[in-house]
Formats: sequence, structure tokens, C-alpha cells
Amino acid sequence: MRVFTFLIPFLAAVLSSLVVSAAPLRLALNWKPEPQFGGFYAAEPHFKAAKLNVEILPGGSGTPTAQMLPAGQADYAIVSADELVLAWDRGSKEVIAVFAAFQTNPQGIMFRTNKNYDSIDALLKDKDSTLLWQAGLPYAMYLQKKFGKPLAKTAPYPGGITNFIGDPKINQQCFVTSEPLTAKKSSLDVRTFLIADAGYNPYTTVLVTTKKRLQENPAEVRAVVAAVRQGWADYVKDPAATNARMTKLNPAMDLVTMNDSAHAQLDLVQTAETKTHGLGVMTESRWQTLADQLFELKLVKTKVPAKDLFSTLSK
Repeated sequence: MRVFTFLIPFLAAVLSSLVVSAAPLRLALNWKPEPQFGGFYAAEPHFKAAKLNVEILPGGSGTPTAQMLPAGQADYAIVSADELVLAWDRGSKEVIAVFAAFQTNPQGIMFRTNKNYDSIDALLKDKDSTLLWQAGLPYAMYLQKKFGKPLAKTAPYPGGITNFIGDPKINQQCFVTSEPLTAKKSSLDVRTFLIADAGYNPYTTVLVTTKKRLQENPAEVRAVVAAVRQGWADYVKDPAATNARMTKLNPAMDLVTMNDSAHAQLDLVQTAETKTHGLGVMTESRWQTLADQLFELKLVKTKVPAKDLFSTLSK
């Protein structure tokens, strides 16, 4: 049997590598389990089929997912595209985007239908209204640069729609997949303007990892992205089973709301571009436009090169 003893170190090394690869890959979300993450939960059987042990970590308000990657607290994470550009400018250049679930950003401004606004510009210039928003966010700064300082009264957005319900003069920021649904449940007839239609449209629900991981484990990253893409394809086709599971993980959102939200986001996830190039597609021109907009708003000090922010995994 001594003739086979030379294999022992080799086998030990192989087994050691298998143990390492079996460790969970931690995917950190930046909010609770809701339809905006439906495709990631729907990807779980595809992770298993690819022999990927992925653990999805729910987040909450202020979860620092972009910082969790370089800190070693997660292997993959969800961020918004503008968050990634801002992080790059502040020195965190090791994070890279590999998949963008939302092609159209869901940020919007909600108002009562009877106001008959025909544009965001008209809404901002309504002197008889009050706009609740976070004026320091990039989208708000973009709107003020494009349309000028609002003539409407403005106040900080406190969250929820309680103030909106109580005062018909109030308009407010929203996610078109959330607050308008809540308003309709309160028997309010509302409309929304997408910020994206005004020209500020960062990808969101963006899957990121580290450049080191992409360089050292390209096959793993490709497998994760392939599973995520299939998960999103499954979810947009039929979200019912995944939504039922997410209600158990997040009892604060009932199944009806889950289903309504999943339906509301369909056209934000699926676009003409995804039908040609696949779900999650990203382009250099979109990233560069965003980086340039943030530079013009003086939110970043340097012109961030788009090619450093994302990978198409084509190499």
C-alpha cells in the first residue's frame, strides 16, 4: 500500500478545497425580503443545482451592504448604482457590479389624480402644494438642477403615507412599487411620475461582489449570476410561490401586497433591452451617464470611469 502514500497530500488538499468551497456564500440584501428581491429568492433552487451554497442575509434601513463586502461580512451584496459610484469616489474601489435587476429605477413622486399635473416640472412649480422628499438625495438634487428650485413648499419625508392621507395638498416621494399601492388600499386615487422619465435612472437592486473574487473565482461569479438571472426569469413569469415564502420571512408584508408589488415592478425589470440581451444587463453608457450626472451635481470629486464599476463577465 505504500505505493499510494504519495496521494495522501494530494487528496488532503482536494478535500480541504472542497470544505472551503462548501462554506456559505453570503448574499447581503439592503432591505427586508420583498418583491424587489424576489428573483434572488427564486434563484435558490438554481444555486443548489449549480452546487452553490448561498445564504441570503435580509437587511434593513441603513444596512451598509457596500461596506460589508470589503469588510468580509458578505461575499455578494445588493446596492443601488449611485451608491456604488459614490463609494468608488470615496475610495472603495474594490466593489464591482455584475447584475442589475431593475433596469428602470422605481423612485417616483406620488400625487392625487385630481391635481392633473402633466409633468414633474408642473408638480414642482405648484405653489399651493407641499412636497415631502429627501432633498439631499441624488435624485432630488438632479431634479432641482434640471427644473430649478421648487416653488412648492418642501419638507423632509418622514416615511409612510400618513401625512399624504391627511393633507390633500401634499405630494411625496415614493417607490412606485410600494407607497402608491398603500394609498390605493386607503381608497385614494393616485398617480406617480417616475424620476427615470426626467433623465435620472440609475440601475438599482444591483448585485455586486469584490474585484478580487471576480479575478480569483470567475467561474463561481458566473455561476452565481447565471442562477440569479434564471431566478429572476422564474419570478417575473410566476412570483406566487416565492412571494408566499417571503411572507413567512417578512410577515409585515401580506401576500396580496407582495403580489401587487411584484406586478407593479414587472416593466421595471423587463425592458426592450433585457428582451434582447437578457435580464440584469448593464451597459457602459448607462453607467457613464450616471457617473457624469453625479459629477455634475458635485456629489463625486472625480469623473468615475464606468468600466471600473461593472463587469459583463464576458472575459
